[in-house]
Amino acid sequence: MNWDRLEGQWKQRRGKAIYHWGKTMNDELSAILGRYGELVGKLQEKYGIAKDEARHNVNEYKIIVNKLKQANSKLIRLHKTLNKKKKSGRRQTQLNARPRKRK
Repeated sequence: MNWDRLEGQWKQRRGKAIYHWGKTMNDELSAILGRYGELVGKLQEKYGIAKDEARHNVNEYKIIVNKLKQANSKLIRLHKTLNKKKKSGRRQTQLNARPRKRK
């Protein structure tokens, strides 16, 4: 077993401990830190890569996820705006329509 895998296993266990400790102490930052460390450790263990490379991969993943979240929120705002315009357009056509004559 190479050193990177051993270090990955240790970081994975350490990450789990930090996560659970943070959860118990109601400290969200510690819980997030624990998950980050656990993820880095899993990458090191599974792929046998160095700690810096695993951290780099996790950071790239976080950047991609943040970009996807931003794009998703833009799409949701656009969808809401379009729905409002459709609803207001329907109201205007209903107001402009002539009333029917009663027989």
